[in-house]
Amino acid sequence: MKQASSVTGEMAEMLAIQAVAFIGQEPERLSGFLDVTGLTIERLRTAAKEPNFLGGVLDYMLADESLLVEFAGSAGIDPSDVARARHVLSRRSLEPDVS
Repeated sequence: MKQASSVTGEMAEMLAIQAVAFIGQEPERLSGFLDVTGLTIERLRTAAKEPNFLGGVLDYMLADESLLVEFAGSAGIDPSDVARARHVLSRRSLEPDVS
């Protein structure tokens, strides 16, 4: 059994980017993601730059247990790390932008 770990903001972002890549590896996965989000291939790059996109990707993963387990297995992580990463990203989106 994989041991649960703590997730930092940077780790959460990297995990979400891995999830995007995982979704994009299989046409069926990508098609399902695009169908649920209403995005098109053309709009995907633009959407990826939006602040809440990565959190939305993790929400998508968390909503589909079989996809979540498959992703976690391929990434060598505990599925609960995805939920932890989502929590970290949601906290970040609530922080004021000081730039």
